[in-house]
Amino acid sequence: MLTMAAACALGGPGRAEDDARARDLGVAPGIFAPGPLNAITDVGGVRVGHVTLIKGPDIRTGATAILPHGGNLYQDKVPAAVIVGNGYGKLMGSTQIRELGEIESPIVLTNTLSVPEGAVAAIEWTLDRPGNEKVGSVNAVVGETNDGGLNNIRKRALTAKLIRRAIEKAKKGPVEEGAVGAGTGTRAFGWKGGVGTSSRKLPDALGGWTLGVLVQSNFGGVLMIDGVRVGEALGQYYLKEHADKGDADALSLTVPPAGHAPSAEALAKADGSVMIVVATDAPLSDRNLERLANRALAGLARTGASMTNGSGDYVIAFSTARSVRRTPERRSKVSTIKDLPNSLFSPLSQAAIEATEEAILNSLFMAQTMDGFNTGTGEPSRVEALPLDKVRALLEKRARESE
Repeated sequence: MLTMAAACALGGPGRAEDDARARDLGVAPGIFAPGPLNAITDVGGVRVGHVTLIKGPDIRTGATAILPHGGNLYQDKVPAAVIVGNGYGKLMGSTQIRELGEIESPIVLTNTLSVPEGAVAAIEWTLDRPGNEKVGSVNAVVGETNDGGLNNIRKRALTAKLIRRAIEKAKKGPVEEGAVGAGTGTRAFGWKGGVGTSSRKLPDALGGWTLGVLVQSNFGGVLMIDGVRVGEALGQYYLKEHADKGDADALSLTVPPAGHAPSAEALAKADGSVMIVVATDAPLSDRNLERLANRALAGLARTGASMTNGSGDYVIAFSTARSVRRTPERRSKVSTIKDLPNSLFSPLSQAAIEATEEAILNSLFMAQTMDGFNTGTGEPSRVEALPLDKVRALLEKRARESE
């Protein structure tokens, strides 16, 4: 039974006064304009829900659900694709997406040891939908990152019932970001990570399509913001102890002595994972959705991610366009599907890169300092929020120098 404090926390922490989205600090990656909300929910029909569990001194976790549309997902499946940047992770349901090129359930993001509960939540929710009374197989799609640096993950505090609430609460409109839902206990680049989102709206001359991205950031590297080497400037980045900074304008990594390994602190700034979900209303085949998912990794790279051995870097992409949905009628007979040709794909590629980069930055900018429990050390822990005042100063310095 939840304590009152935990029950109140299910809505997620409030926004602090010093939180800001990337655009509030003048960071607007790329050339395309965002949609009205600058969120994955700018893609028509897409819904997002969170459940956040903050309980006692050591539980800091949650789940986030993304629904491609508000109808019966099992009956009206959407074309989809999965890309693996680095496969140190547990993305449940990925093999069937790769085999059939479609998604038939909500996409659930949670912590590493709660993947089974996420699957139960998605399966039971799907079986309970009207029209699914005879369904005997459900491909639940559950992604994860490990929040054990702030959450006592071994307690496995999340239940299927709680995670199902994220699915049931999924709605259109603004998406809460930062230390909420699946991003409650995450960290990125050594600072507090979380959930972030962004979107791009292509001009009518390029099709007018909308593309949105949602991320669960929990990875490391050498943070870059709008081309500014923020991680280095703030003295917090992967392999810091091996960086040759003799030339202030360049970075090269020295070769460590034989047998030397990076410190535990250095690895903590690099290992982790990121889940990236890309949605678009462009009528893409699963083959072109795979191409689109690949482009999201370029946006990840722009933020300075190292994609290390212990990082699980995954992208799920889907289209909401009705002309490419796998409806019962289209599954039972040969039918005509109208999809976007290869020659019109490139603007969406650019949009995916831009929106992914900005979603990751939003996940950092909107996160708050959090105290919790480090499962690895068995001790209390704290992960600081990215200091936005210092980020703003670095951006302003760059602007002055470029005048």
